[in-house]
Amino acid sequence: MKKIVECVPNFSEGRNRETIEAISEAIRTTPGCTLLDVDPGASTNRTVYTFVGDPQAVVEGALAAARVAARLIDMRGHSGEHPRFGAMDVCPFVPVAGISLAECAELARDFAARAAAELQVPFYLYEAAASADHRRRLSDLRQGEYEGLAERLRDPRWRPDFGPDEFAPRWGITATGARNFLIAYNVNILGTPNQAHRIALNLREAGRGDGEPGRLPEVKGMGWFVHEYNLAQVTVNLLDYSVTPVHLLYEEVKREAALLHVGVAGSEIVGLVPLQTLLAAADYYIDREGLFLYEEDQKVRLAVERLGLNAVAPFVPAEKIIEYRIAEQPVEPLAGSTLREFIEELGARSSAPGGGSASAALAAMGVALGAMVAKLTYGVRKFEAVQPSMQEAIPVLHRLTRELIPMVDADTSAFNEYMEGVRMPKQSAEERAARQAKMQAGLKTAIQVPLTTMRLGDEAWEALVRVARDGNPASRSDTLVGAAALAAGIWGAHQNVLLNLEGIEEEGYRREILAEAQAIVGRSSENHRKILEIFNTDGLLG
Repeated sequence: MKKIVECVPNFSEGRNRETIEAISEAIRTTPGCTLLDVDPGASTNRTVYTFVGDPQAVVEGALAAARVAARLIDMRGHSGEHPRFGAMDVCPFVPVAGISLAECAELARDFAARAAAELQVPFYLYEAAASADHRRRLSDLRQGEYEGLAERLRDPRWRPDFGPDEFAPRWGITATGARNFLIAYNVNILGTPNQAHRIALNLREAGRGDGEPGRLPEVKGMGWFVHEYNLAQVTVNLLDYSVTPVHLLYEEVKREAALLHVGVAGSEIVGLVPLQTLLAAADYYIDREGLFLYEEDQKVRLAVERLGLNAVAPFVPAEKIIEYRIAEQPVEPLAGSTLREFIEELGARSSAPGGGSASAALAAMGVALGAMVAKLTYGVRKFEAVQPSMQEAIPVLHRLTRELIPMVDADTSAFNEYMEGVRMPKQSAEERAARQAKMQAGLKTAIQVPLTTMRLGDEAWEALVRVARDGNPASRSDTLVGAAALAAGIWGAHQNVLLNLEGIEEEGYRREILAEAQAIVGRSSENHRKILEIFNTDGLLG
């Protein structure tokens, strides 16, 4: 899974449009960063920026924004309604996908160290990145705000984690750290704000304020009335959606509303949401209702429908789901070409693409044929007896088909990495050592790519055997062709592994890879034979 991090820096400027836009432009033009939202407030004199990207890109984006703030914001004349103590007041890093909170804490430390050294300004670490428990909460760090900072920095307990110990009048200080993704979520109530608030008090972690906790951890909430919707809402912040997910909150609100004889009319997500939130909701309703869905698009639609996310405004997945918002079109010159172009490229007078790419394509086509037969069998009345079997096979074959397709291009890229090493200079001893190291690394990459093709193909056999046994008999030839293609793809990938292993100097690595590859080829031959026996076929030609 691609690593995606959200960064939400707050700057102490909400009135000067030129400064606000200059910071926006710094983030927007950082390679790998996508600026999602800019929210300035005149009364607070504060602007909140939201951008996402891969881990290193996000750190670079935060640095670019900090440089602009250091040049254009002067805290000595700042005033506003919101608590603050720095030009870049706070800069949290938030895990969205494929990355942990601990990793985001490391990003915060890296950012603080680099920014403090370059700009010569102080930084605190807070939340998951905090250096001590008494410095974990932002409200504790901010006590006294900017005006009390000069005195506060003299106390050893409040010395900066990075940067100079002295007060920096123009900048103040910045708090950076890591926190979980916060989801702002509202459930619509066909009742009064008082009823909505009663529900919120019962559910939120703080409870009703009488010392007894509420039912759902990591939830802050209250009730209010939205006149433009003519609805009351239970409005909450889900501080950790892995602890209390959206669908659990929604179902608990429905239960509380039923006790008050109040209707629930869907819900809304404010801002953006990670894809996993909706997939988890879909899985919950799939399990509860005994449904069978395997395509991501259909799962998202189910979650949107069950949560009533279109109730007050259209929920457009391409605009509301973070991963979709920042998605880039994959660069796949081979897999994205026409079939004719791919075959002609294979036949061109060049060594790449070659057998590795062809093997990945064969394996992908073999698995895809199995997926096709399973899907043609599922839902057909006369095959009701084997529906559970197809429900087991389809998600596996559907997923592996999509995972094998990128291997077509990956094999060519791996070969190119090795050739970069071959072309390196080799005049001096140092150059020869660097060249050899690059070539060895390239060979290992060139081994791992076809080995990955083998591993993915190996995962498909159990489902493909199931399709051969229980699938639509009218598609017998498709299943047989699929099995033969998968076996050929694995065999071909194995040949590439063996060829590249010849150049590996590390004997332990060679033995380990060879043992794994030979085991996969053995299982492939055995499973191919099983499928031939199921159809009482002795050979590929019947």
